[in-house]
Amino acid sequence: MSAASLLPFVLMFAVFYFLLIRPQQRKSKQRNSMLSSLKKGDKIVTIGGMHGTILEISDDKVVLRVNDSTKITFDRSAINNVTSTSAATSAVQAEPVVEKKEEKADNIKA
Repeated sequence: MSAASLLPFVLMFAVFYFLLIRPQQRKSKQRNSMLSSLKKGDKIVTIGGMHGTILEISDDKVVLRVNDSTKITFDRSAINNVTSTSAATSAVQAEPVVEKKEEKADNIKA
């Protein structure tokens, strides 16, 4: 086989690598990062669409609070995404919003 006959195969592999393999590796890395950064209090959505808050977390299991009285155990890999972080982080982020509302109220009174 000559180099000219191998060139189309090399080009096809390069196209597959940059269009399929590389993006999939990037998504996998992001998902593993998200799963490793989970902590108690995070609000999440499972791959089945169940919304809940993390109560307990171990290496391979997660206990979710779905409502006031229901706790469900899932595999850690069943978590699809995090909708919001724990309450402590959310409270810090909510403070500036309250201050902005107060400023608007002062402007209306003046």
